[in-house]
Amino acid sequence: MLDVQIWFYTGCVLVILGSIATVVGPGVKDPLVRTLNTEIPAVGVSLIFLTYNHTLALLTFIAATAVITLILLRAIVRLEELGVDL
Repeated sequence: MLDVQIWFYTGCVLVILGSIATVVGPGVKDPLVRTLNTEIPAVGVSLIFLTYNHTLALLTFIAATAVITLILLRAIVRLEELGVDL
């Protein structure tokens, strides 16, 4: 039972800290680093779902990673087209 609680609470901490770090991060200028910073909350969510079902955790991680990457890369390309200094 302790093993399940460790994964759950680790996932909760990763989601909270990863979300805060992504939003108010250190002002990173590199778009690739910004994209990678969003993966921390995705890992946290998958750890939370891992306590319930392994398949659900895997599908959630894959879906969250794909959606976040597509959205952020599209936003980066759009900003570069507009000539905004990243």
